[in-house]
Amino acid sequence: MRAKGMTYDTGFLSNGQASRTDFDPETVRRELTIIRDDLHCNAVQIVGGDADRLELAARFAAELGLEVWFSPYPLELSNTEILSLFADCARRAERLRQAGAEVVFVTGVELSLMNPEFLPGDTVWERLESLLGDPYARNERVGELVARLNAFLAEAVTVVRAHFGGKLTYCAIPFERIDWTPFDIMSIELIRSAEVADQFPAGVRDLVAQGKPLAITGFGTATWRGAADIAPRSNEIVEYDPATGAAIRLNGDYARDEAGQAAYLSELLEIFDNAGVDSTFVFLFALHSHPHRPDGDPRDDLDRASLGIVKVLEDRHGTAYPDMTWEPKTAFTAVAARYNGDADQ
Repeated sequence: MRAKGMTYDTGFLSNGQASRTDFDPETVRRELTIIRDDLHCNAVQIVGGDADRLELAARFAAELGLEVWFSPYPLELSNTEILSLFADCARRAERLRQAGAEVVFVTGVELSLMNPEFLPGDTVWERLESLLGDPYARNERVGELVARLNAFLAEAVTVVRAHFGGKLTYCAIPFERIDWTPFDIMSIELIRSAEVADQFPAGVRDLVAQGKPLAITGFGTATWRGAADIAPRSNEIVEYDPATGAAIRLNGDYARDEAGQAAYLSELLEIFDNAGVDSTFVFLFALHSHPHRPDGDPRDDLDRASLGIVKVLEDRHGTAYPDMTWEPKTAFTAVAARYNGDADQ
């Protein structure tokens, strides 16, 4: 693979609140250095909803020599608001590019589900139900969505191109069926589940054969036994506060399984490498809203539902990195070994 990447969360914005409350610049720089030096990444996808945070993290990554995928992530925004965010971020990304950084601009991630103007429904789940709930109307509704989304992306590309002179991509869910003509790179959120495992390698090869460089983004699984079998839904085991949307506890008993998460990521990275994928971005480095709570009721250990390759600690520092408030999971070591080329040695 040309670009061996990690997704780095600067905080998703929802109802004016950031999912990552603590955003210390020195911590960000240190974590990106670890991503480069210890995970052996040469690229990082900087995601989030705050343009200032995105630019700060992207600048640090560029200074470290990482290829930067500048990825604003709109949540519950109108199309007008999305275009405004893209224009702002495109200007910031261009400043980095003009300074000599390798920058790819991501014109959105999973827009059809995460924002209100593409599908009926006030939540992700209502939008999915409106799209897929009636099997007899499914094809027609998907077709309508594809036309609506591609028309918007054509407009978005025009807006971004007015400010940014580098490569463009979009991180797509497979059913969105993107017209890739205006983009330089195809990026697919491709997550293997048990039901498609036997077809998965061939499916990746088919995507590579379409001709444009292929990036695989958004792939990972949670940290409980059996999560890899339902990886696209493996984080859906959490109860949330109905008022604030904050994660509270798990909705049942799930055995912790760091080895399973590690094996899943290692297997997928091998498949992607063998198929000729251009770029991969593991999802994700840390999920700050889902801390690791090893003591007490296992249902309080939100990290079991986290796709992060480090476990976020509360009110203490780790031992592997004493200056960081997290501890590497087994998946951290597995990804590092795969990216360093010694996974099978």
